[in-house]
Amino acid sequence: MDQLFPRDRAEIAPGAVHVPGWLDAGEQRALLEACREWARPPAGLRTVRTPGGGTMSARQVCLGWHWYPYGYARTAVDGDGAPVKPFPDRLRVLGRRAVTDAYGADAAGEADYDIALVNFYDGDARMGMHRDSDERADAPVVSLSLGDTCVFRFGNTATRTRPYTDVELRSGDLFVFGGPSRLAYHGVPRVHGGTAPPELGMSGRLNITLRISGR
Repeated sequence: MDQLFPRDRAEIAPGAVHVPGWLDAGEQRALLEACREWARPPAGLRTVRTPGGGTMSARQVCLGWHWYPYGYARTAVDGDGAPVKPFPDRLRVLGRRAVTDAYGADAAGEADYDIALVNFYDGDARMGMHRDSDERADAPVVSLSLGDTCVFRFGNTATRTRPYTDVELRSGDLFVFGGPSRLAYHGVPRVHGGTAPPELGMSGRLNITLRISGR
């Protein structure tokens, strides 16, 4: 289907770029296997609890720095308390390559990604509209998708409500947002279960979000 109807690269908003099919099949399999290792304890996959007492339906593991609402730590402070797993060089390389491919050859500059948030969505998981605003750097956010297709809602910097654009993110897609869109609200209102590439042998969706802490 993708060969008959190719999906084109698109700028969703100023500084927000969607690159379909950015990761090839081999890269997707390798990242999936890495995610499975990262999800193991200690400091493994956890349920994130919000300050109001609720829980996020997407589960998460962090690399480099441990994110919790609304800050960063070197240990899994809202999990088992273990030291956070180190940020892998393979993701640092992917982050720089993603920014280059999204914005051009000179865009990566001194970008040195040091945070990864790996979110796992089962068929019922969602992510409410939010901003990635706990970093001390304004470098672009890099988002990689594996597994099931989702609806990714990309909004504006002023409000969680309209205007926003719904983008279909499939396994292997890249989404980068920086510049005037760096603090745009975004979320995942729906995951289409059973749409992961069969060769991955997985159900659900994995999202790997790369950030620069500035810390």
